[in-house]
Amino acid sequence: MLAGVPSVAAQDSPGYDEIVSSPNMRQVVNIPPTAPLADGVGTDIAFQGRYAFVGNYNGFTIYDIKQPKHTRIASQVLCPGSQNDVSVTGNLLFLSTDSRRSDDSCASTSQNDGTKPYWEGVKIFDISDKKAPRYIKSVATSCGSHTHTLVPDKAGQNAYLYISSYGPSETISGCQPPHDSISIVQVPLRNPTAAKVAATPVLFPDGGFPGNGGGINTPGGVDTSGCHDITVYPAKDLAAGACMGDGVLFDISDRLAPREIHRVEDETHFAFWHSATFNNAGTKVIFTDELGGGGSATCNPEIGPERGADGIYDIQGRGDDRRLVFRNYFKIDRVQTDEENCVAHNGSLIPVEGKDIMVQSWYMGGVQVWDFTDSAHPKKIGFWERGPAADPNTSGGTWSAYYYNGYIYSSDIGKGLDVLEINDPATNPAKGVKFDELNVQTQGHFGH
Repeated sequence: MLAGVPSVAAQDSPGYDEIVSSPNMRQVVNIPPTAPLADGVGTDIAFQGRYAFVGNYNGFTIYDIKQPKHTRIASQVLCPGSQNDVSVTGNLLFLSTDSRRSDDSCASTSQNDGTKPYWEGVKIFDISDKKAPRYIKSVATSCGSHTHTLVPDKAGQNAYLYISSYGPSETISGCQPPHDSISIVQVPLRNPTAAKVAATPVLFPDGGFPGNGGGINTPGGVDTSGCHDITVYPAKDLAAGACMGDGVLFDISDRLAPREIHRVEDETHFAFWHSATFNNAGTKVIFTDELGGGGSATCNPEIGPERGADGIYDIQGRGDDRRLVFRNYFKIDRVQTDEENCVAHNGSLIPVEGKDIMVQSWYMGGVQVWDFTDSAHPKKIGFWERGPAADPNTSGGTWSAYYYNGYIYSSDIGKGLDVLEINDPATNPAKGVKFDELNVQTQGHFGH
């Protein structure tokens, strides 16, 4: 049976800011946002050792999570620029800027007139001192950097950043149509200030999916003009691109020249291909559909269980004959009110060997843990969520929910960082798996 939205009344939903959960999940602690980032939007998360790095439209925060139940802020950096997607490697932190700024400094102001000089792209920080990060380099990229994906090279000499961006316009000097490419930034690890754009491969020489003009609220409504997010599995030389109107499997054996293996579209259900997650074996991909762009109430009976859901795809075949084969949809089965933006968003695997289990954000739909070991019959394991925001003019909810070394860390758009715990026979084996570093869009193998 398809896991989806049941026909229950909206009054069954929790009250304003009320926290509810399944019996196997609980909140350990919440760290509210503080100045100078208090009025910003919480976004993505990366991890390294005892630290979590959380992006914010106003900059980023480094949290000390050595004792998860006593998580504290180690430092904050004020550096405005949406979305401030973040990743880390060694002593380097990378920060995406996808808004036109007056310059590349952390004191820049908004410069929305695309006909005048502006800057957008990637900033690089030295985080060797977690209490005092240093801004050391910027790299401008075409159409900015909505998200980026850290891709290590095979020799360990460079880090590559696959820059996903979209939204070209003839009125924006640095983002002219067509925009069927990504920018690849090469960062020499021993000399990061020499970082530069090393390649701009065209991923869609045919222009990609044309869309039907219906926009982000309509299945098949968005045309492909770049990618929203790319997840890589470096050990397998694979990448999965969520590219607006297309879901794509790439060969990245040549890091500077991703090559399409197979492409899929879903004109019936998917409105906006948003993100991708491989399973641990690299034999499946979960693609998310961000119906409504993250600002709409789509977890209700009217929308149903297939729109705004995850699409589960098996990778079948070998080599260049590999194909993405659709198996089913998965969507949370808790009805949300019309006051709650709710749609599939960022998540990660929970490292249980031999199983395919994922934790995932659904904005105001909260955090969901679910099992897709049987691709055709996904099932829920647990959930945690807040009710509608007390301020009805404020959108919010969890942007990213990732599992790291025994706990779930959820970056809430307006309420800071939530540390959650799940105790369930299905997920408890993961508590013995420890990572030194985790960038969720750079997947590694766990287990034997």
